[in-house]
Amino acid sequence: MRGGGRPSARLDPVEVPDLPAELVPLAFLLGTWTGTGRGAYPTVDDFTYDEELTFAWPGKPVLRYAQRTHVPPGGAPSHAEVGYLRPTPGGAELVVAHPSGVAEVSDGPVTAGRVELASRTVVTTPTAKAVSEVRRVYERRGDRLWYRVDMAAVGQPLGFHLEAELRPA
Repeated sequence: MRGGGRPSARLDPVEVPDLPAELVPLAFLLGTWTGTGRGAYPTVDDFTYDEELTFAWPGKPVLRYAQRTHVPPGGAPSHAEVGYLRPTPGGAELVVAHPSGVAEVSDGPVTAGRVELASRTVVTTPTAKAVSEVRRVYERRGDRLWYRVDMAAVGQPLGFHLEAELRPA
């Protein structure tokens, strides 16, 4: 894609001619994705959320990541995160910041249409809720992007937290 624009989620890596070779294994993530997700955790009631998630190529050998959710239908903002996904030999590294005072550094393998990330470090500000571990999986399923987030926080062991299957915006 020339001129630094954002490719559609429907694009194939071969349709992004300027994409650096090291980003090709992550190209399945490119685009803006929307949909409804579900969440649960032992310390909260089960919930649903509307989401917009974007992986964009800013012209360097990284993907910019931005996610935001709202309470359905069309309600108040509920969560957001921003960061960067960097390719590594055979895998990727993700750095994410949350406005709740949590920052994650994760890494893991990339296989055809799937990336699995496990936190190496999670740090929190003095006023943030205690989060000790995060695991994320992003997987391309046809024209959809599915993901799952597991979390260990507030004294609870690692377990299911979020899941969504998103469509191209």
